[in-house]
Amino acid sequence: MQHSAFTPAWWLPGPHLQTLWQPLFRWWPQPETRRERLDTPDGDFLDLDWFGPATEPIVILLHGLSGSSRSPYIRGMQAALAGRGWRSVTLNFRGCGGEPNRTARGYHSGDTRDLDHVHQTLRQRYPDSPLAAVGYSLGGNVLLKWLGEHGPSAELFAAAAVSVPLRLELCADRMDHGWSRLYRNRLLRELKQYITRKQQSLESQGATSEAQRLVRLGELAPIRSFREYDNQVVARLYGFRDADDYYRQASAGQYLWKIQRPTLLIQALDDPFLTSAVLPEPHELSPCVQLEVTDGGGHVGFVGGRLPLRPDYWLERRITGFLADNLAESVICGKMSVRKASP
Repeated sequence: MQHSAFTPAWWLPGPHLQTLWQPLFRWWPQPETRRERLDTPDGDFLDLDWFGPATEPIVILLHGLSGSSRSPYIRGMQAALAGRGWRSVTLNFRGCGGEPNRTARGYHSGDTRDLDHVHQTLRQRYPDSPLAAVGYSLGGNVLLKWLGEHGPSAELFAAAAVSVPLRLELCADRMDHGWSRLYRNRLLRELKQYITRKQQSLESQGATSEAQRLVRLGELAPIRSFREYDNQVVARLYGFRDADDYYRQASAGQYLWKIQRPTLLIQALDDPFLTSAVLPEPHELSPCVQLEVTDGGGHVGFVGGRLPLRPDYWLERRITGFLADNLAESVICGKMSVRKASP
């Protein structure tokens, strides 16, 4: 574990201001993205949003729970990558691109199949292009789990993950305490709306059997915690026995030792969505995984800057720097040495 040199902006003290600054106050013009609708093997679709020049490398971006390519941290990273002359493609998880998808299936923290489909598609389409990936929160969990599952077949020159709920059961329980309940309540409201819109869309399309899968989940209004939601919705919809079985199978922490590509993992000790207990021990990390821990930064915040209202989005500099340092080091860790990026 490496302690990061990140210093939070003095005018954004504490985890909550760090967490809320971007979604509430970061203004960013809608980038001129190019949308691609990618069909999936099960008859559904994924919306991909491309940005930047048609050059190499290509960086896959994965958003967090209830996020999308419109999330400020995604837009900021798109701009930062384009500033280096790189292009990015954001995977909007199913139903997150602005239009409900065609099946009852959505997405969850351990579902890596759609990322794998995008990866295979890009490898076939651009066989000689270097690929990287960056994931935030839930998207970071998906990315790290996928990297661990695929080992050397994950053809990325580097990856980065931020504010990752590495042990889902601890994070679900953490959200039931203190000010974290405010974030929990908002996210649960958005998740319930996501299911309701999807059910209405399926019914209007005549996809009765898929709509009934959502109807059979039961009444969602009484749900008051992530554990209740995961028991009632995620477990039933995706074939887990219960929430604990889902957490056990989907948590990315158990896959870190299997990762064979250079990977930067950034976590903040004051993250209101997480707890320090999710931080992995040294023996749980692959030699490829560089864990950086900051004292402050909140959840997908990490806003610095000495002057009031003049933010410095440190994540964008740190991650693009890490990717650039590893671009020429497209190797499998353990077989060749990999140069480490400085903070």
